[in-house]
Amino acid sequence: YSALHGDGRDFLTIADTGQYLHFTMERGQIVRTRFGNLPGFPGPTGSKRDRDAESMAIGPEGDVWVGYEYRNAVIRYSADLSTVLSTGWPPAMANWARNSGAEAMVRLDGGRFVIFAEGKMIAPGVKAALMFPGDPTQSRNRPFQFGYRPPKDYVPSDATLLPDGRIIVLNRRFGLLDGFSAALTIVDPAKIAPGATVPGEMLGGFAPPLNIDNMEGITATLEGGRTMLWLISDDNQVPIERTLLLKFQLD
Repeated sequence: YSALHGDGRDFLTIADTGQYLHFTMERGQIVRTRFGNLPGFPGPTGSKRDRDAESMAIGPEGDVWVGYEYRNAVIRYSADLSTVLSTGWPPAMANWARNSGAEAMVRLDGGRFVIFAEGKMIAPGVKAALMFPGDPTQSRNRPFQFGYRPPKDYVPSDATLLPDGRIIVLNRRFGLLDGFSAALTIVDPAKIAPGATVPGEMLGGFAPPLNIDNMEGITATLEGGRTMLWLISDDNQVPIERTLLLKFQLD
C-alpha cells in the first residue's frame, strides 16, 4: 500500500495497482475489510503505468484526491470512490520522473495542497515540491515550486497533517546491505514560499533490526488527546517484503 488515511477507527489505503482497501480497527484488531478498484485512471490502457497510485489526500466533504506516477496526474474521486470527479495533469509535474513522481500529497487547512516529488531534484539533496492554491485537478490552480530537503540519502514517500497544522513527512531509504529504513520529519507550512528550500526537521528514524519494511503511507489521528502516527508499507508483491501496519504515539 502506497498511501494511508484514517481517524483511528476507519481507514482507507490505496495500492499502486489502482486498488484500495477500507478497514476498521477495534481494540488493536482489524475487524472489517472492504476491497475495491478505483473507478478510473489517468491513462487509457489500464496498464500498471496508468494506475500507479502513490499519494492521497481527503477533503472535508470526503472527496479523495490521488496522485499518480508515470502519468504525473492527480484524480479527484467521490467520497465513496464510485466516480471520477475531475482529472488534472499539472504542467509543473510534467517533467517529473515517471517512476518517482507525486509520491506524497497533503491537503492543508484552507484547501491548499502540497505535492512532493520522490525523484525530481532541484539542487543537491533537495527534492522538488509544489504548493497549489486549491484543487490540483483544476488548471486555474497554478502552483509554485519550492524545495524540500529530506534526511541524507532518503526520499519522501508520504505526508500527512498533524493536529497543530504542521506537515509530517515519511521518508524512506533502501540499501543493498542494510535493507529498508524510514525517517520522519516535520515541515512548517509557514516556511514554504516560492523558491524556498524547506528542511525537514528530523523527528525520528527506524532501521533494522527494528520491525521495518518499505514504508510508504502515513496518517495522524487523535486518541484521548494524544497524537498517534500510523505507518503502512508496500510489499511490492514480492515475497521478501511485507505489508506492515505500525502505530506509534507522538510525544
